[in-house]
Amino acid sequence: MSDLLTGFAFFLIIEGLVYALAPRFLVAMARLLPSIPEQQLRISGLVAVMLGVALVWLIRG
Repeated sequence: MSDLLTGFAFFLIIEGLVYALAPRFLVAMARLLPSIPEQQLRISGLVAVMLGVALVWLIRG
């Protein structure tokens, strides 16, 4: 359970840094999202999930 909470804490840190350090970039990305095809967003999300799982597997293995 502590690993899950640690992962969530890192997620919050990274998200907070984006908002704190690059708010203009975040707004620009939010404006760009509607123009990106849904299929491309879905594939990008799945690739990110696979990379995350692979990293955890490498680190913990």
